Amino acid sequence: MSFTRLNILLWLKEPEKNFKEFGWAPYLTEPEFINSVCVYHIQLKTGNSQSTTSENLSILEKAGLLQSKKVAVWTLYQRNEKVIKEFSEWIGNVL
Repeated sequence: MSFTRLNILLWLKEPEKNFKEFGWAPYLTEPEFINSVCVYHIQLKTGNSQSTTSENLSILEKAGLLQSKKVAVWTLYQRNEKVIKEFSEWIGNVL
């Protein structure tokens, strides 16, 4: 896993802290997406291009580590805590 993708996962763990500088606030009132962050804010935080950011987010989503939701023209991302917990437990058992 790249450091950028690892950082994205870490940042999304506490979006109110890690995206505050970009004006982060909950976009949705749905409890399951209350901590989602738009691609643009993630792009600003990484310092990468939009296409590179989208590629990294796509890889994390395909791995099941992120969930996305399309709202109008924005795509919002957040961690898939269930899968991250299962993966963490699996790593702990294997290593």
